[in-house]
This record gives sequence, structure tokens and C-alpha cells, in this order.
Amino acid sequence: MPAPTSELAFRVAWEAALDALELDVARAEQALTLDRIAANPPQRWVPPVGLGALPAELATRARALLGRQLEVSRRLAEAAALSRSQLTAVRSMRQRGESTPVYLDVPA
Repeated sequence: MPAPTSELAFRVAWEAALDALELDVARAEQALTLDRIAANPPQRWVPPVGLGALPAELATRARALLGRQLEVSRRLAEAAALSRSQLTAVRSMRQRGESTPVYLDVPA
């Protein structure tokens, strides 16, 4: 994307970039809420090129978006770790062969 020539075009380009990033974060948040990460994993974010420095009036919005990104990233890492541990448990159950009950729950 070529560098914006006017101040308005510069701001509009940055707003569009933040809008796109906000949409990506919202999709990742929704995937975590619905437990559908594997079905539709979030795409790797690629920063836009040619925008220059963030306009000062968009800094608050950008900081809030960064906070959401970091929180989603943390939650995605936790979900991935949980999935790996569950997969390990399932694999170990499959390798045991025939199962034998350890105890029997009988009404008193």
C-alpha cells in the first residue's frame, strides 16, 4: 500500500488497519467462546506496510486493541496447552489395551 499523501488519507488508512485488526481479534475471541478454535484457527496477523507512524488521536484505540490482542493470545496459548494435555491423556488410554474397572459404585 503506498504511503498516504494527505492527513485525511493517512488517518483513514490507519483507521482501516485498526478496523481489520479489531475484526480479527473479535473472531478469535468468538472462537474461544464457542470452543471452535480447531475448526477455524485465527490467521497470523501481518502488519500493514506504508502507513507510517500511528496518529496520536488513534493511540488510545490502538492501546485498547493491543490489550485485547494480548489477552486473546494468552487464552489461545492456554487452550492449546489444554488440548495437548487432553490429547496425551486420550492417547495413553488407547495404548492400555483392554480396560479393567478399578472400583464399582454400588448403592448402599
